[in-house]
Amino acid sequence: MTYNILAPHTLRETISLPASKSISNRALVISALAGGACKLDNLSDCDDTDVMVAALNDMPYEINIKAAGTAMRFTTAFLSVTPGEHIITGTERMQHRPIAILVNSLRTLGADIEYVGEEGFPPLKISGKELEGGSLQIKGDVSSQYISALLMIGPKMKRGLTLQLTGDIISRPYIDLTLGMMRDFGAEAEWTDVDTIHVEPRPYTPCPYYVESDWSGASYWYQMMALCNDEDAEIRLTGLMDNSPQGDTKVKYIFSLLGVKTTFEQSTDGTPSTVVLTKTGRSLPRLQFDFSGCPDLAQTVVCTCCGMGIPFDFTGLSTLKIKETDRIEALKAELRKLGFVLHDHNDNELTWDGERCEPTMEAIDTYEDHRMAMAFAPLAYVIDGIKINNPEVVSKSYPHYWHDLELCGFSL
Repeated sequence: MTYNILAPHTLRETISLPASKSISNRALVISALAGGACKLDNLSDCDDTDVMVAALNDMPYEINIKAAGTAMRFTTAFLSVTPGEHIITGTERMQHRPIAILVNSLRTLGADIEYVGEEGFPPLKISGKELEGGSLQIKGDVSSQYISALLMIGPKMKRGLTLQLTGDIISRPYIDLTLGMMRDFGAEAEWTDVDTIHVEPRPYTPCPYYVESDWSGASYWYQMMALCNDEDAEIRLTGLMDNSPQGDTKVKYIFSLLGVKTTFEQSTDGTPSTVVLTKTGRSLPRLQFDFSGCPDLAQTVVCTCCGMGIPFDFTGLSTLKIKETDRIEALKAELRKLGFVLHDHNDNELTWDGERCEPTMEAIDTYEDHRMAMAFAPLAYVIDGIKINNPEVVSKSYPHYWHDLELCGFSL
């Protein structure tokens, strides 16, 4: 399937964002570790959360988490401390996404894990049992999902867990999100030094938990606000918290530099507030930013800057190489189709100095990556009839994305 996308002349609508899959998937794992008695409200309905729900509810011998990287890492750790034998696998792409760092760490803590196929990659055969726990070192510049997976099972270990992060610590907001949620469920989990986290061997306490909306999903509406020509544009996004622990709340700051104003309207019924987006008409002539704390925003901001003609130098992108696709290479290849020539450096940096080439206007390939589809679609405001291949990939995190665009007047 290919969508040919035409943008509306005006942009004024109230959007019900999907619930955060980052929070949903953590809540599901912690709830399961707490005995499954927690009442979880407003869980995400995306693919990544659906596979977590199925895996944790059904616990079949072979668990297929499909393309959900978060689910692969979190469930691997969960199965390691849960009695029973299971094989966990996924899509072909998932079977080429590295997991050795997590497996080696779990083995150090006493886990019984074998590789079914290629060493260092899923599928895995896991025989769950009570782990001794103790002290562990892990590099701080690996995916925060490895670190979060280890932390969440810390309370289940005999000696708890002391985790020392070596070198640069990236995606710290996601680690803090995990720690905060663990404490919400009664765990004792704290930073004891700038590079060390300690988790006490104290069981989780079942409790009700409300999942807020997804700031990553909000980023595409910030992008549309920045790119549209409607000076009176207004988008209202429901269910977002001003003091949210989600790392992608940095979208507020980034897009303030690109001409988008964020205003919070507090609710009167105790539910999360509503974010109102409007245009300021002011943006920086060039943008520099370190995405190490919010790598999922990179594609959105890269496409926005190209669409606005704003050169950029973005760092902190090392984890983009091992996402659903190699997002650095994917951005370079697909933006070249639209006439933008980007350059990457040291597998960590992406730059654009305004260099252009003759656009081919071929359809944008999405590489089974939801964020490729969602980040390129708003470029319809500056590129008439942009085409997106395999648009259904958005179901991974934002199933009703295309419906919401049509609600705003987009033609698909």
